[in-house]
Amino acid sequence: MGPWIYLAMAIVLEIVATTLLKLSDGLTKWGWGALSLACYAGCFWVFSPALKAIPMGVAYAIWAGVGIVSVTLIGAVFFGQRLGAAQWGFLALIVVGSIGLRLSVAE
Repeated sequence: MGPWIYLAMAIVLEIVATTLLKLSDGLTKWGWGALSLACYAGCFWVFSPALKAIPMGVAYAIWAGVGIVSVTLIGAVFFGQRLGAAQWGFLALIVVGSIGLRLSVAE
């Protein structure tokens, strides 16, 4: 598998893990908490091969940026969390930055 596939898998696992962490209610619902920890472990397992080919700073920035935006959208849609206009604007900047970083890396 290519490094970008590994990075995509790490991003998905991190998003799932963070959502499960929210469902764990501060780790008081241990089943959700255990699943969250397992997803975080899987996330790092598949993130590490991506770092062999993608520059570390670029990979981490894309991983974090896409995760931040995705988890924010999940929070808004499924958990009723509200954001102001400025916050949505700054999230848009994260998206632009993540896309720019991806486009700037040579294959």
